[in-house]
Amino acid sequence: MTFIKNSITAICMITGALNLNAQKTETYFKKIDSIMTASAPIQFNGVVLVSQGEKTKFIKSHGYKDFEKKILLKADDQFEIMSNSKQITAVLVLQAAEKGNLDLQVPIKKYLPELKQSWADSVTIHHLLNHTHGIVDTDKPLAFKPGSQFKYGNLSYNLLGKILQNTTKKSFSELANTLFRKLKMEKTFCYDPQHNQALVSGFMNKENQFQKVENSFLNKDLLAAAGIVSTVEDLAKWDQALYKGKLLSPEYQKMMMTPSTKSQHNAFGKESMGFGYSVKIITEKGLNYFGITGLGDGFTCMNVYFPSTDTSLVILENQMPHDSQYWSYKEASIKNIVLENIVGK
Repeated sequence: MTFIKNSITAICMITGALNLNAQKTETYFKKIDSIMTASAPIQFNGVVLVSQGEKTKFIKSHGYKDFEKKILLKADDQFEIMSNSKQITAVLVLQAAEKGNLDLQVPIKKYLPELKQSWADSVTIHHLLNHTHGIVDTDKPLAFKPGSQFKYGNLSYNLLGKILQNTTKKSFSELANTLFRKLKMEKTFCYDPQHNQALVSGFMNKENQFQKVENSFLNKDLLAAAGIVSTVEDLAKWDQALYKGKLLSPEYQKMMMTPSTKSQHNAFGKESMGFGYSVKIITEKGLNYFGITGLGDGFTCMNVYFPSTDTSLVILENQMPHDSQYWSYKEASIKNIVLENIVGK
C-alpha cells in the first residue's frame, strides 16, 4: 500500500512538473507572438523560428509577402538574407584553406594579381574575413593599418568571392549551391536576377507605410557578401551543421569562432563584443552565444545560436525601417525573450 501511495505521489509530481514546463513554454511563445503582432513602435513583417537541436519548437509568419496584392507570408517563404551570406562565404574560404587552395596569412596580391595598390602586399585573407583590412576602395590607399581597426562592409567579402573563384576554379554560386545541396538546404540558393526565383519582395518601412524595393542592388559581384536567398528552416539546418562542427575541422572551426577583433551592434547591446570570421561572439546576462545580422534591400535578418541549450533563433523580415533607430528593433526584442527564457532555466 505504501508503495502504491509513493508511486501515485511521484506520478503527481512528474505530471505537475510537466504541466508547469508546458505553461512556461506557452507563456514564452506568447511573448514572442505579442512582439510579432504589435504595430508599435514599428510593425513586424516576417517569419520567426525557434529550434532546439533538429526539432522546431516555434515557427510563425506574420504580415505580407506582397503588400500591394495582400499576399500573406508563409513560414517557408524565401528571403534575401543580406550579410548573413558572409558567414557562408567564410566557411567556403576556410574549407578551401583546409584543402590547401589558399593560405589565410598570405597577402591577397597572390590571389588577386590585378590589384595595383601597395596594400595588396600587406592585407591578408584573415584581414578580409574579420573586416580589419582598411580597404575603402580598390583604387585608393588604406584607411588604417591592416589588423588595427574593425570596419564593416561588403567590399572585403566581394574580394573573398573573387579569391575563391581564382583558387578553386569554380564560381561562387557553384561552390555555395553545392554546399547547400549537401546540407539538404533545398530552398537556399544564390540570387540570380536572370531567373524568376520564388523569393519574397523587399519593402522599405516608413512609419508603417511599406514601399516595394523595385530594383535590387544585388548582382553577381555581391553574391559572397549579401547574395544568398534562404528560409528560416534552412538556416536552422545551417546552424546545426556549423556549430556542431560538421563543416570544418576543429582547427578551422576554432579560427572562425575565436574573437580576433571587436565590433558593436545595438541588437546585442552598447558594448563591443568579440568578432571572429563573420560571427559575433556575445556574452549577455552571463550567457555566451553566437550571432549574425543582416540588413538592406528591404530585408532585415538575424540568426542567433545558444550553445548551452542547442537553441537557434532565426528571424527573416522582408521590411527594412527607414529610421535607423528601428534597425533590428523587433529582432532584438525577440532575441531578448529567448535569452531570458534560457537564463531563467
